Amino acid sequence: MKKILAAALALCMTMGAAALAEGTFRVGVKQDVYGFGYYDEATGEFSGMEIDLGEKLAEALGYDEVEYTAVTAATRGQMLDNDELDCVIATFTIKPERKESWDFSTPYYVDAVTVLVEDESGITDLAGLKDKTVGVSSGSTSAKALAKAMAEAGVIDAFDEDTFDAATFSGGVSFKIFDDYPAISMALDAGDVDAFCVDKSILANYKTDGRSFIADSFSPQEYGVATKKGSELSAKVEELITGWLADGTIDGMIAEWGLE
Repeated sequence: MKKILAAALALCMTMGAAALAEGTFRVGVKQDVYGFGYYDEATGEFSGMEIDLGEKLAEALGYDEVEYTAVTAATRGQMLDNDELDCVIATFTIKPERKESWDFSTPYYVDAVTVLVEDESGITDLAGLKDKTVGVSSGSTSAKALAKAMAEAGVIDAFDEDTFDAATFSGGVSFKIFDDYPAISMALDAGDVDAFCVDKSILANYKTDGRSFIADSFSPQEYGVATKKGSELSAKVEELITGWLADGTIDGMIAEWGLE
């Protein structure tokens, strides 16, 4: 199968559906999460478990070509809605509110949210994050997950989850929102934020000798393949994913990329 690698790194841009050749499977993937979806500028290629999964789906569905386009937590849903993508395989956590907008396959990977800090900060647990500023990605659910975990641990007061807004929340912890993960990592290094919160498998890409995870992990994150709500593709993707989970194919991909 021929791969078309989306070389343009402008995250909000991709070719429109009308411009694509028939038989091209258009997949939204991450470009900055090694092991899942990573773009190598030197080779101009994407790699990772989710890239391999996209390739396998395209092959099984009978497509001639697969095109990968870099997405972020803020852009992936919109691009799917706009018919710029056929599916998204981009550490996309399945949430009840998201299932109202898109179809999701059975989870192919389960992670948990945690927090990365500079060792010199002295922060080791949720309690240490009280009155601190935490960097999160635009469009993610990490801020809400962290605030909920802190409330359940008695570190901050309970809050109304239905009206939670990371941009304005100030109930014992505050959040600074960034467009992508590298920007949060740089902000942590510069001291512009006290911590970096997202799924642990993503944070692992930004852990250095001078950084550590806090002791707490919380809010299990189930990753699914997202497709347009009610599309014919949804059922086909679900059948394939459940089959590969049953026969060990996906476990093999996870092991190959060291994501156990």
